Amino acid sequence: MTAIHIENVSKVFEARGATVTALDGIDLQVRAGEFLVIVGPSGCGKSTLLDLIGGLATPSAGRILVAGQEVTGPGLDRGVVFQQYALLPWRTAQGNVEFGLEAKNVPRRDRAARAGEYLDLVGLSAFHDRYPHELSGGMKQRVAIARSLAFDPEVLLMDEPFAALDAQTRDGLQDELLRIWERTGKTVVFITHGIEEAVYLGQRVAVMTSRPGRIKQVVDVPLTARSATEDLRSDPEFAHYRHEIWSLLRDEVDKARAAELKEVARV
Repeated sequence: MTAIHIENVSKVFEARGATVTALDGIDLQVRAGEFLVIVGPSGCGKSTLLDLIGGLATPSAGRILVAGQEVTGPGLDRGVVFQQYALLPWRTAQGNVEFGLEAKNVPRRDRAARAGEYLDLVGLSAFHDRYPHELSGGMKQRVAIARSLAFDPEVLLMDEPFAALDAQTRDGLQDELLRIWERTGKTVVFITHGIEEAVYLGQRVAVMTSRPGRIKQVVDVPLTARSATEDLRSDPEFAHYRHEIWSLLRDEVDKARAAELKEVARV
């Protein structure tokens, strides 16, 4: 069953009097319950594509369907986790998780119970009364994940959520996210620059071209029991998929760098 259907989607921007094509003819399907990772060189339109799925922007051409319904704007069927935590500083961890439930008109008593359940899911029940400034970066991102999951979206969209974290915290949160995904069965679309992160998390990895962004290839990554494997990253099969994706990306990264240099020279 298809959860997300992206059909011939393009996105064009006007910038400094010039027309910029960010995405061109994107066709992609995401299966229900799948963990799909999207990688590509800087500026290829990864985040733009996620914004389109989230309804935060509108395609210039084509359409996007979520659960068979065309996306025309933001909706509670899609939860979004950004690189920056976007927590409300005047609310506790509990209050931040309850925020989305308020938009769904969940009664106060039920909100508190559900927020507590999802804080427990991300391992932060003991920190329910802490404010964002009292939490580490990894804890803040856990709160953001709990907030997005609490109102029970069909799809979880994640835009480089671990990019600002140190390596040790990032590795731990990758394992935590896999555990949550396995437990909840949500459909996840995850954006990253990191090839290793893509292979570690994704059941499939969609590789994008340099701008204008297109889908170059979708790679199946049939590694089983990721979160239960002691040292998956040192496994030869892991190295095989990492090399395959890097081989697909190498030319696109070179093209993106050449385009940047050309633009700088023009300025």
